[in-house]
This record gives sequence, C-alpha cells and structure tokens, in this order.
Amino acid sequence: MAGGKQSARQKMINLMYLVFIAMIAMTMSKEVLSAFGLMNTKFDSANELAIVSNDGILTQLNSQAEEKPENFAVANEKAKQISIISDEFYKFLGTVKENDIVKAGKYEREENGELPFEEMDKGDKLNELWFTGDRYTKRGDEVVARIQKYKDDIKAVLPQEGKWAPVIQGFEKRFSLEEVVDGEGIKKKWLDYHFQGFPAIASYTKLTAMQNDVKATETNIYNGFLGNLVSDATSLKNYKAIVLADKSAFFAGEKFQGRVVLGKYANVIPTKMSVSGNDIDLTDAIDSTGAAKLDFRVGNVGEHTIDGKFTFLEDGQPLEIPIIGNYVVVPRPNSATISADKMNVVYRGVDNPMTISFAGVPDNKVRANGNGLKPLGNGKYVMKAGSGKEVTINVSATLDDGTSANDSKTFRIKDIPAPTGVIAGQTGLVKLPKRNVEIGTVAAKLEDFVFDLPVVVTSFKIKVPGQPTVNVVGTKMNSQAKSAINKARRGDNITIFEIKAKIQGNASYRLKNVSPVIVEVTN
Repeated sequence: MAGGKQSARQKMINLMYLVFIAMIAMTMSKEVLSAFGLMNTKFDSANELAIVSNDGILTQLNSQAEEKPENFAVANEKAKQISIISDEFYKFLGTVKENDIVKAGKYEREENGELPFEEMDKGDKLNELWFTGDRYTKRGDEVVARIQKYKDDIKAVLPQEGKWAPVIQGFEKRFSLEEVVDGEGIKKKWLDYHFQGFPAIASYTKLTAMQNDVKATETNIYNGFLGNLVSDATSLKNYKAIVLADKSAFFAGEKFQGRVVLGKYANVIPTKMSVSGNDIDLTDAIDSTGAAKLDFRVGNVGEHTIDGKFTFLEDGQPLEIPIIGNYVVVPRPNSATISADKMNVVYRGVDNPMTISFAGVPDNKVRANGNGLKPLGNGKYVMKAGSGKEVTINVSATLDDGTSANDSKTFRIKDIPAPTGVIAGQTGLVKLPKRNVEIGTVAAKLEDFVFDLPVVVTSFKIKVPGQPTVNVVGTKMNSQAKSAINKARRGDNITIFEIKAKIQGNASYRLKNVSPVIVEVTN
C-alpha cells in the first residue's frame, strides 16, 4: 500500500491506516476473553469426566484379562502402556499451562481457583518464551518435540492391523504438526499458527483442548481394544454388563434412572434379570437394542454399588452374567452462588454486574430479587444500589422434583470514591512551566476504581500567589486565568481547587469533592 509512485503524504496515510487496522485486530474485548475462560472451564470439566470414564474402561479390560487371558491379556497390557504415555503427556501440557502462561504472565488466581480471564489479553510472555524471529526458541522446540514424541510413542503401541487404520488416521489428524495455511493463503508453522500473537487465555484454552484430545484419544483406543477383542470372542460368556446412568450424580431421595447393557448393543433377550436381589419384570425393562432400563430410588449421600445378574440361554443352558456398577449420590443444594463480577460490594451511581446461580439448577429455574436488582438473562443481573448501607439479595430455585431451595446474601453499599484532580495529565503536586499551565486541560479521574467511568469537569477555581482567585467554567483556562498565571514567578505554587465534576451520562449522581492540584512554576 505504501509503494509505487504514491506521494509521501499518501504513503504516510496508508501506513497510518495499516497501524490502525493492526491496533483494532489486537484489541480483544472482555466478553471474548470471558468466553475463552468459559470454554476452558468446559474443557476442564469434560477432561475430569473423561479421566473417570477411561479408568472405568481400563478396569473392565483388566477384569476381562483375568477371566479370559487368551482373548484380553495382550489388549490389557497395551492399554496400560497407552495410559502411561497419555498421563505423562497430559501432565506435561498442564506444566506448560502453569509455567509458560500463568507464572510467566504473573496471573494471580481468584479465591475460587479461576484465572483472571479478562486480564489475560496479552500473549507477549508466551511469544518471548516460544518464538524468536522466524525460528522457535529452545522452549518452543521442546514443546513441538514433546508433541511428536507423544505421537511416536502412541503409534508404537498400536497394532498395525488393517482394522486399526481409521484409528491411527484419526489420531494423526488430531495431533498433526504439519504447516497450516492461514486465511490469507500464507503457510505457517504449526506452533506459529496456533499460538503466536494470541491472548494468553486463548493459548491456555488451546492447551486445555489438547489435553481433551489426549483423553478422547485414550477413549478411542481403549474402545478399539475392547471392541476388536470382544468381536473375536463370540460366546456370551465374554460379554460384560455395563451400567449406564442417565446422569453421574443424584440428589438424596431422587430416583436413579439409567440402563444396563452388554459390552456392545446386541438384541439378545435375557430369560431373567435381578438387581440388588430383586427380580425385574422384563416386559417393559428391555428395549429394542437389548438394553435393560433401571428405575429405582437412590440411597443416602455417598457412593453406592449396583449388583445383579443377567441370565441368558446359550446352547440350551442358562448362563449368568454379573451386573456390576456404581453411582454417586450428592446432597441437595442448599446454598446459591451469588457473586458480584467486579467486587464484594456494590456501588451507588453505577450498574453493578452480577452472576447469580444455584448449584445443579438451570438458570431458567432460578429467581433472584433485591432492591435495585434487574435480570438480564442467563444468570446475569445488574444491581443499581439505592440509599442505605446494605442490600440483600434473595434467591430461590426449583429443583428437578418440584421442591424449592432458598438462600440470600447481603452486600455492602459504598459511594463512588472522590476523584483526583488532573492538570496536563498529572495529579497531586506537580512541576510545570507557566506556558503548560496556561494551555493545560483540567480533568478529574477515579484512580484504582474497578469501573471505567468517564468523569467530566464542569468548573474549577485557580489561585496564583498575589492574584485574586479566578473562577473558570469548563476545562480550559479563560483569559483571566491566563493573565493571572502569566504573573506567576518561578517557584510560585498555583492551586487549582474546588474542581466540580460529574459522571458522563449520569449527571444526577453527586460525586465527592475532587482533590486539588498544586503546580510549582518552573520558569
């Protein structure tokens, strides 16, 4: 854009335009940063569930190996190797997140352990650690090499049979380190394309997503071992009953709902089924896929075991297959999560954003009320604090069984702190030439305040030693003020005081007195 036969002025305009576009591209809104944080939280939750699920499959393979070593022993050993390789790489990615992003960026976790998503808008620390010019740093090379090692180690364990080709192809695609062509058609190295120049929270979330890929890969491989080997063992003796709960945890007194299936869905009708010593009526319990439905009231809070048995006919003889499973009962929620997004108090004169939720209850079944509280939807509220020193928010939730739970929390109400006077961008006691004072702009700002509020100065007074006090309307010196300033001598202290200010867009709120500014004349 700045080449060819363009004039110097046109080249400069084009260059400024490019800089402006770059600045826009680098600006990341708080909403987007929070969205990355929410996505990271969801990946973390999915990873925790995947860890539990994969442990269950490993336990199943180990049991099968003990019962039928000729069919499952090899698969069980390979699965253990996959588990070790995956755990090591999963922990390595966790170390990268903690050291290269959190500690390098000096991000302090909040009391609930969450990262300050809205503050993680820069990626310069990770860039310095991983990239130098058009090459990688030693740390960048280490990260890429560690990903490649993980791929090589996994493929070394996987069988090289034709039926495993789709699994290997999917694994290669998921962890591909090939160069990537970006939206402008430019070919970039894998690490550059995915991490260079991104906000810290985006890179952190990408690494959590990679951890999720590791767990998903484990699941695919374990299921491959189990499915392939079971398909080779045609006898029903080699099937295992699996309990599939509709949800992993239940409130005390709720009904447990789920299904019991064999190792794979098979339309094989049992002759008898019992759970916890009670015979089940098979008329409505077995669906078209061969799955047996469970429907019973759960016990007290804690972990419980489901035991029973399927009875089938094989070669004219009854064959019993044990049903083994477990579920966890959690207490009913009796307290809500109420948090001010900005602080643990609310302020008069501003819209205080809040998130209000009830553990385990969807937002559409939660109701909150309080003086000045207004719902925005999806668990978001805004509080406009009124008079008084405190405000109480009451929350009620409707649980799955129709009962309700209630909670409340009281917040302190505080006024917006007094603004600080500003002259020529400086506060307090400053040193300036007379000319800078004459042309300077008088302003006011809220220092160290959690809200970004535009404060507008409407008038002020200025006192020059030996001269009468001058009243000024607006933010710039009038002719009388300039005349008085012109008579000041070196070392004189000019005082700007009684600065009147208001919040832009909220003139009805009366701010506290603005602190004065004292200027020592330097010439």
